Amino acid sequence: YTAVDRAESEPDVAAAVNAIAPGHIARWCAAHAVPLIHLSTDYVYDGRKPSPYVESDPTGPVSAYGRSELAGEQAVADACPRHIIVRTAWVHSPYGANFTKTMLRLAATRAELGVVDDQQGNPTYAPHLAAAILGIAEQIGHGSDAAWGVYHAAGSGTTTWCGFAREIFAVSARAGGAAAAVKPITTAEYPTPARRPANSRLDCSKLSAAFGIVLPDWREGVAECVARLASLDRAIRNPGQQTA
Repeated sequence: YTAVDRAESEPDVAAAVNAIAPGHIARWCAAHAVPLIHLSTDYVYDGRKPSPYVESDPTGPVSAYGRSELAGEQAVADACPRHIIVRTAWVHSPYGANFTKTMLRLAATRAELGVVDDQQGNPTYAPHLAAAILGIAEQIGHGSDAAWGVYHAAGSGTTTWCGFAREIFAVSARAGGAAAAVKPITTAEYPTPARRPANSRLDCSKLSAAFGIVLPDWREGVAECVARLASLDRAIRNPGQQTA
């Protein structure tokens, strides 16, 4: 459950999906000696730290969504000792609802967009995250128990939502796609039901040290995502054509 704003009005649903269900899964895994990889989020932090978060930093979610995710982490850790909790951030892909798709959709009809420039994070391309998770899965159980615990896994490098949008449009424009001018705005100028952490930057060095895994630069993810979206769009417009 990742509908951050909607979770403010239906916290019980968010908790059922993000906390109660993972607890059930974790208990089953523990009973059957199955290790568990559980996905979580940067929104478990309050965003007040001036530097990137490390896994040992205190949590303090400021939204119903963040609280549901933290409760899920705790349920997994309590029920299944052999667990890996993966905190990630700002996930986007060619599928579902996400920031990259929203920006390109809006740019098709608007010449300028105001985008928040005082929240920082690591844009993460979903296929890059999936590859990292598979890399973890291949290694757990073959080393020491020291590998179990919480890890950050997000795109390398950081930016703001405004910087993220500008990169999306730069890549799209080079390919002849939709683009818009981006006006930086503050969080106060774009009020939402749920509060967002001003700093969502995640330090992923623990993941690299334990598993030798480093996700690609976030800009690579943007380039791959925009290219894939363009390919899917061509396939819709020309059904007989093969896509990359």
